[in-house]
Amino acid sequence: MEGKKRTIKDWAPDDRPREKLVLKGAAALSDSELLAIFIRGGYETNAVKLARDVLDNCQQNLLELGRQSVHDLMKIRGIGMAKACTLVAALELGRRWNSGLAAKLYPILKDSRGAENYLRPLLEHQPYEVFGVLYLAQSGKIKQDFEIISTGGITSTTVDPRKIFRRALEIGAVSMIVAHNHPSGNVQPSKADEALTQKLLQGSKFLDIKLLDHVIIGREGYFSFADEGLLAA
Repeated sequence: MEGKKRTIKDWAPDDRPREKLVLKGAAALSDSELLAIFIRGGYETNAVKLARDVLDNCQQNLLELGRQSVHDLMKIRGIGMAKACTLVAALELGRRWNSGLAAKLYPILKDSRGAENYLRPLLEHQPYEVFGVLYLAQSGKIKQDFEIISTGGITSTTVDPRKIFRRALEIGAVSMIVAHNHPSGNVQPSKADEALTQKLLQGSKFLDIKLLDHVIIGREGYFSFADEGLLAA
């Protein structure tokens, strides 16, 4: 009837995940239903089916979905630029919320476990190797957010130690934790990782800026040079 106010029961099938969210809360929705709210439907398919196709393309793994670029997602039938951008933006917001929570929970880093908890939301989704630094004060308090120094390929990245120490001196850091990810999932350090760590260790002693750890983040685990006794004087 014209002029009649629409209720939740009048919502189209594409909007049913939103109906469920309103009635039961976001935690009650499946991954595909949550995705459906972002991507909506199209002329050839409904939103939930399209969301399932997206998840199928990512092996039903949200972490894998987080590694997809806009162009990767656009290869899926029914996902255009607008939907792809919406998904990538939503996933990035989720990561930023997660990393913000980690920063609040671990304002002072005392060991590799705290560093791993802080760094994982920032690094585990990256499809390429990313290297960065946490600069710390005397107490172990983080002086500024994780700073990315270099982004490389799937297996390696090039890092300039001078850039790392220059920045440490600029902000008055007393110590630092360097970290990078291994997109392959294998957390064992490469020869290049070991060589870089030794360069940083030597520079840290000369400049009196302590290298507390070099942490490698994998998909399921992590490697700590400090825990393995590889930063001994």
